[in-house]
Amino acid sequence: MATNKPEILQKAEEWLTDIFDNDTRSEIKRLIDENPKELEESFYKNAEFGTGGMRGVMGVGTNRINKYTLGKNTQGLSNYLKKSFPNKEIKVAIAYDCRNNSQELAKIVADVFSANGIKVFLFSELRPTPELSFAVKHLDCQCGIVLTASHNPPEYNGYKVYWEDGGQLVPPQDSEVIEVINNLDYSAIKFDANEDLIVKIDSEVDKAFAEASVKNGSFDTPASARENLKVVFTSLHGTSITMVPEVLENAGFTNVHIVEEQRKPNGNFPTVKSPNPEEPEALKMALEIAEKENADIVIGTDPDCDRLGVAVRDLNGEMILLNGNQTMLVMTWFLLEEWKNSNKLKGNEFVASTIVSTPMLKNLTEDYGVEYKEVLTGFKWIAKLIKDHPELDFIGGGEESFGYMVGDFVRDKDAVTATLLACEIAAKMKGEGNSFYNKLLQLYTQYGLYKEELISLVKKGIEGEKEIKQMLIDLRENPWEEIDGEKVVLIEDYNSSIAKNLQDRTENTIDIPKSNVLIYYTESGTKIAARPSGTEPKIKFYISVNTDLDSVENYEQQDQKLSDKIARIREELQLG
Repeated sequence: MATNKPEILQKAEEWLTDIFDNDTRSEIKRLIDENPKELEESFYKNAEFGTGGMRGVMGVGTNRINKYTLGKNTQGLSNYLKKSFPNKEIKVAIAYDCRNNSQELAKIVADVFSANGIKVFLFSELRPTPELSFAVKHLDCQCGIVLTASHNPPEYNGYKVYWEDGGQLVPPQDSEVIEVINNLDYSAIKFDANEDLIVKIDSEVDKAFAEASVKNGSFDTPASARENLKVVFTSLHGTSITMVPEVLENAGFTNVHIVEEQRKPNGNFPTVKSPNPEEPEALKMALEIAEKENADIVIGTDPDCDRLGVAVRDLNGEMILLNGNQTMLVMTWFLLEEWKNSNKLKGNEFVASTIVSTPMLKNLTEDYGVEYKEVLTGFKWIAKLIKDHPELDFIGGGEESFGYMVGDFVRDKDAVTATLLACEIAAKMKGEGNSFYNKLLQLYTQYGLYKEELISLVKKGIEGEKEIKQMLIDLRENPWEEIDGEKVVLIEDYNSSIAKNLQDRTENTIDIPKSNVLIYYTESGTKIAARPSGTEPKIKFYISVNTDLDSVENYEQQDQKLSDKIARIREELQLG
């Protein structure tokens, strides 16, 4: 045989039994005979739940997304639900995105739930992820599932689990569910559906979600300002096309140009290298239309419509893609200002973000007398804050990775309502002789000019995983003492829950769940975070630098200084 690793062969041969279908067995025989490296990649571990659920390459094996790994997840979840909600009719909502095999995998998941006597509400067609979060509460479900791999490459798919509050699974449920799943044999999966328990859903939930989105994303912007805003929108072949155009129209935005070449859902994403609105190249077609139409704003969403990229005109009239921190700052300012002007700020509100996002958001939020809360990466943690603090009103929150959540009617990042909010801000600013971009610069003069950059180092496969682990071990054992000539004064290690103050040699406990994250702070407020991605084979470094800005006119000069500083840091720390 072509592989010399008996533990891999043993795991693979378990998949050659008659529990598995002919196609699966044939493919595993082929890998054993012809591709030992791919066989090892497929079986060296079980696919794991990360910051955004379980994501992986589609294929056969324990480390792949297929009917058996998802079937096992669903069987384990069914068992856990029955234990958690005894003597109750259990209901689950299921949605799926545009990815290859998503519809088929969603039906398999529905079959397993129904075979376990659980009622299933299955969307009849692809839908945005935030609509699933909404549907869980709207339909009084105990659980929800989305089949999606967000903006990962075409060969990926995934499985996100939501609980009865509409938020993703968090401790202690997540580890309890995973333990149940890991203790199951594949032979325990019930694949024979009870079709009587599977109910197709569509327009009724669509209408309710669209109405809630308009209610939460609209403010007192004059109708004429909405009509005068020229918008270019692209769904990047994803699910947002089913909801965003309708929501914008219902809210009064009638001058919307949709990128037709990218309108049709397609899991191969034929017109883009990556369907990720964080990357300027993904919005190339939209930006070209914006120039032709002299549009004010360009918005693109990722395949499952939870992230959005926003481009607006700068002071020179050129289209510029904002980063997630910048969009989040303007959105949060707008919401805080609207709440303040409506006399809704009573002293029991909060805004939330993540430990790797811009520190500037804290300055802005607290200036309005509103509490600022920080959590680990991932919107499941923001949703948990809302659940854990029913005495507080959630205004909004986001993270640097192009996600935002307006209010708590959805408990995950929501590019439908955030798209509407971005248009609302742009329309209002334009109507007042200001602009989205100029407002951002004005905020910099008030709260400090912060500039962030994300460096993602891709490390694929088994060797890549080892390399990422070693990089973080090295950072812990040999910490940076100085960055760009600035002394490191504080190191937060979220794995040990200890924050070390290097000036007075004290240690404090970090009151956030453990996670493999390290954050360095210097005496001048430079911040560098390092963490492995929870959904992709990457290690990520987040750099934040800052300075004062005395006027909008001096922005470019000060911004360049910060860019030069980031370049020096990258070179010094050898971050590519």
